[in-house]
Amino acid sequence: MRGFYFITDSRHSRAGNYSDVKSALRSNVGAVQYRAKDLSTREMFEEALVLRSLCRKALFLVNDRLDIALAASADGVHLGASDLPYKEARRLLGKNKVIGLTVHSLKEAKAAERLGADYLGVGPIFSTGTKPDAGEQLGVEVLFQIKKNLSLPVVAIGGITLKNAPRVIACGADSLAAISAVVTKTDVAAEIKKFQGLFRKTRG
Repeated sequence: MRGFYFITDSRHSRAGNYSDVKSALRSNVGAVQYRAKDLSTREMFEEALVLRSLCRKALFLVNDRLDIALAASADGVHLGASDLPYKEARRLLGKNKVIGLTVHSLKEAKAAERLGADYLGVGPIFSTGTKPDAGEQLGVEVLFQIKKNLSLPVVAIGGITLKNAPRVIACGADSLAAISAVVTKTDVAAEIKKFQGLFRKTRG
């Protein structure tokens, strides 16, 4: 998992999830996380089925909702602290599916690694308006410490822009998600490619 990690957000999107995901895939993202806080279960399931069919060359992950991930045959799920515990999610998903866990500290990251998480979502790195309950910003130092002490892939998230992304990448982030910096723009693919270019420039 490297480069731009795309997360849907229909509340802030200019073009809608279908268009955004198609744009993300044209930009060669490695993973698409489907997040839909404002839809009913039926609506979310139906949208997930369509998005799943689009993601033939990228991981399709569902945020929070293990039931939707299972029903839509997603590649995995991303879980936060208030979601289903990792052990139960793993039991239901099986050993071959991907499970990412959100962490906010080195201690939480080590615990997630011991559990068996496939990757970590670390954030919010900076203050963000797309997730009101995200908590206080962590800064890049936490990201650096996690990468220094753990071997799991890390996705940085929260308030990331083209301006501060180089700092995030320099601190070791394998991937980053920048929701409002992308889906609010008229050309989503072009914005994602700018972030992809930062990885190539920083990492070679």
